[in-house]
Formats: sequence, structure tokens, C-alpha cells
Amino acid sequence: MMRKLLAGTAFFALLAGGALAQDLKFAPGEDARFNWQSFTDFSEKYNLDGQTLTIFGPWRGEDQVLVESMLAYFTAATGVKVSYSSSENYEQQIVIDTQAGSPPDIAVLPQPGLIADLASKGLLAPLGDETTQWLKDSYAAGDSWVGLGSYKGKDGASALYAFPYKIDVKSLVWYVPENFEDAGYEVPQTMEELKALTEQIVADGGTPWCIGLGSGGATGWPATDWVEDMMLRTQAPDVYDRWVTNELPFNDPAVVGAIDEFGWFARNDAFVDGGAAAVATTDFRDSPKGLFASPPKCYMHHQASFIPSFFPEGTKLGQDADFFYMPAYAGKDLGKPVLGAGTLAMITKDSEASRAFIEWLKTPIAHEVWMAQSGFLTPLKSVNVEAYGNDALKKQGEILLNATTFRFDGSDLMPGKIGAGAFWTGMVDYAGGKAAADVAAQVQAEWDAIK
Repeated sequence: MMRKLLAGTAFFALLAGGALAQDLKFAPGEDARFNWQSFTDFSEKYNLDGQTLTIFGPWRGEDQVLVESMLAYFTAATGVKVSYSSSENYEQQIVIDTQAGSPPDIAVLPQPGLIADLASKGLLAPLGDETTQWLKDSYAAGDSWVGLGSYKGKDGASALYAFPYKIDVKSLVWYVPENFEDAGYEVPQTMEELKALTEQIVADGGTPWCIGLGSGGATGWPATDWVEDMMLRTQAPDVYDRWVTNELPFNDPAVVGAIDEFGWFARNDAFVDGGAAAVATTDFRDSPKGLFASPPKCYMHHQASFIPSFFPEGTKLGQDADFFYMPAYAGKDLGKPVLGAGTLAMITKDSEASRAFIEWLKTPIAHEVWMAQSGFLTPLKSVNVEAYGNDALKKQGEILLNATTFRFDGSDLMPGKIGAGAFWTGMVDYAGGKAAADVAAQVQAEWDAIK
């Protein structure tokens, strides 16, 4: 095809003049924020005209529009016709399809536990040593991402089976800049400073935190994020890894200590809006509203990147509300750990187009096209952070790039009866006054019961 014989400006001109251009969100070569060279280099390497690629993933609605806007560039670069699909019960569907021998070429999942199960049954293709090394070198906290994407195969040997792409950040503290400015408070850079600020706000007659664990049948889950963040700020990453697999018992002193670190904030009546008794009964969606009261009912709120959806209508991020990284202890020398979640891409049917797609995910342009829109963060060091669609995304992206360790949401890595059951209810009991050691022992007893 003539497209493959052209490069640089001529290549972009051909794209702009072709029917394909209408499918591309940003005209190739025209926006200086994007690494168009990575697009042309990739296109020159792959000529897969006539091949097809089926991708099954979790993104529906607006997210499907966004992922398809990225996939259009893969098609433009390679000639591969891509068909993306999803379903409301995509987790069950991918299990059914792979076990029936009719999988998509690429599957994308946000559940490492399910990926581990697919890998152990020999239903995924290993991504190889080259991609393993690429992740180590090219992603910030690269070893963390290799660890996240590596699982035991059918032969029992560990290998890289999943490529992390599109990440969410949970280690965030939200606040109203005007409130901080009026009170003369600075954004804390260490956990020691965060605790000192908490105490200073009380001394000044204010209430530092809004915390709510209510979430219907899932009540308690916001506290698990707190505890996971505290585990990463009080223990080495390998301790966290052993905890989520129960190699380290849930009632180990390290875990009990992390629960009590959460309690330092949540079980002090002076520290929490409504007092400690309100923590378990306040709905998490309502809990940040105190930030916006006049005078403020609280100054800080710990929650993941999605929480602005529950801020008052019209709230402008960066102006009316902002966030900072949940800091680490300066005195513990554990770097800058980040807790989060995200999606991972796997080859469920090996083919030339499938392998090309994994290589595509290594290009800056495959990240920047989605970065420039919404809901996408990446730890890829070679992207241009100026490509992010707004300042809030850019700041979160920079948190990922500055991370020394990344760990996936621990409760999502645990068996469902623990991570989405005993851990939740245990944290409600703890917020209600039960001792951390007793809560941890109860969770461990329930974990033992399912072994």
C-alpha cells in the first residue's frame, strides 16, 4: 500500500486527505503536544493490511468512545481492522469465552486475581523477556509494573502475561485551596507534616478531616484504601505483597499497626467531622461535602481520583478544589509509594496483530491520544505530560511518574470473601471502637476458613 512508502510530512498529508482522517481525533502531525514520530516509526515497522484484531474490555459508554479514539490510530498505523466490544458482565464473559476456545485476540481486565486464574489455566500468551525489560526501563517504578503483570502459568513458572495500560491513582488528599489560604496552611510534604497539620487545625478551632465509610452493601471499603496506603507508608513493598496473599497473616503486627495508623485520623473525635462515631455511618459520597461548607466543616478528605463526581455541581478542579499526594513518612525511607488500580491488556489469542498491539501500547502516542481527553493516567516516562487534557490529570500523572513504588488496591487482590467482605466489615467494627488486633484476628479467622 502506498501509505507504507511514505514518511514524515508526506505520510501525514496522505492521512489527512484520506477517508481514515475522519476517524482520528487529532490530525496527525498538527498538535505539538504529541509524539508523532512514534506514530510514523511504528507505521513504518508494521504493514498488516487486511488483518483483524478483536479486543474485549471493560470500557463502555463514554469510555468506549475514548478507547476507540486511540484504537483508530493503531488502525491508521498498521492497517489492522480493530473490533472492540464489552458487556455489563465482562468478567464472566471473558472466562466463558476463553474456556470455550473462542477468546478475543486481546482481553483487557482490571482484576489481577482473574488474570492470575486465566494464566494458571494456560489461557494467556506470555509477553516475553523483551517486554518485561521494557516495562522495567520505561515505566516509572518499573519493577512494580512487572510484578503487577506477572503471574504463574500452567507450568507453575512466573512470566509476564499482562501489560498495564490506563492507571488510576488512590493516594490523594482533597482540599479547598481557599480554605488553606485563609487559614495560612501549607500543603504537607511528609506524613509527619500531615499529622502536624491535622493537630494544628484542631488547635485553631477547626476540624481537619471528613471521612465516611457508608456505601450500602459495600460499607467499609473506603477504610481499606486508608489501610493500604498506611501499609505502604509503614512497611516495605514486599510486606504489602505478602499481606495481600496472606503469606503474612492479617493479624500480623505490621497490619495491626497500619489499621491503627488509620485510626489515628479516624477515631479521634476532634479530627473528624461529626466525631468518630459518624465515620461508619456517613455515606462516602456525602463525606467530602464538608470541604465546601462555609465555614468549612473539614479541611481534608482522603479519596481516589473519582471523588470530584460527588463534589458540588460546578466545582472547578484546581480552583474550587484541589488535591495533593498522600505523603510518606520522611523518617521511614520508603520512597514515594502510590496506591492505585488500573487495567491490564493480555493476549488471549496469539497472532501477528496481537503482538503488534502490545508493541503499540509501548508508543507514547498510544498514551497521549487518550491523555489529551479524559480519565487516563500513565506511568510511561517518555510521554509529554503537557498532553494531559487538564491540570488535574497532569498532576495525577506526575504523581505516577514520581512514584518509587506502585501497588494495586490490596482488597482487590484478596479473595472476594475477604477483600469485599471481611475486610470491609472489620473496618466498620474498627471505626465503631473495636480494637485493631481483634478486628485483624477476625479477618484472619475468616481467611483461614476459606483455605
